Amino acid sequence: MSIKAVIFDLDGVIVTTDDCHYRAWKAMADDEGIYFDRKINDRLRGVSRMASLDIVLERAEREYSNEEKTALAKKKNDIYVSLIQQLTEADILSGVMENLDALKQGGIKIAIGSSSKNTPIILERIGLSTYFDAVSDGNNITKSKPDPEVFVKAADMLGIPYGECMIVEDADAGIEAGRAAGMTTLAVGNACGADYHSPSLAELSLLDLLCDIR
Repeated sequence: MSIKAVIFDLDGVIVTTDDCHYRAWKAMADDEGIYFDRKINDRLRGVSRMASLDIVLERAEREYSNEEKTALAKKKNDIYVSLIQQLTEADILSGVMENLDALKQGGIKIAIGSSSKNTPIILERIGLSTYFDAVSDGNNITKSKPDPEVFVKAADMLGIPYGECMIVEDADAGIEAGRAAGMTTLAVGNACGADYHSPSLAELSLLDLLCDIR
């Protein structure tokens, strides 16, 4: 069996907006008098906005109504969107473009599989809005990772069987989602449980790895 498509998570794989997320959640939490730190922020990686909010509110001293939660999620996202407007092509992580170009030249389909509803904004800011063969994100899914929906939809858009797809992730929830979809998994960074692992895309030739898998 050969890999015919690679589906990339966006944040932490293609570009890092972790600090933007942290600053936005921190600002919202501070306004509510809720303790929030980077350790809590790490639990939010690969998780949907509303599920992330529930984690943040674990330390709240009162219960929030659904209407209040919706307002808080919007407040956080408004802050986050203002921060990511500052992203440029220079924020693309090292090794990303070299690997993407090599995959394209090798005839491998490439896609984005991200739970973020801000994926189109981020891709536009870093100059990759039309670069991928398919983009599946928080705007066309109903379940966040570790549910495999976002990767399944990306594969369906590409027309590639799930077993012939590899996902590239930096979060445990994303690796779990890829495995649930029956896809080969590659972890970059500290994510656990993947079939393959690399500290970063700068230290790996994805095309060579796919050739080895064949």
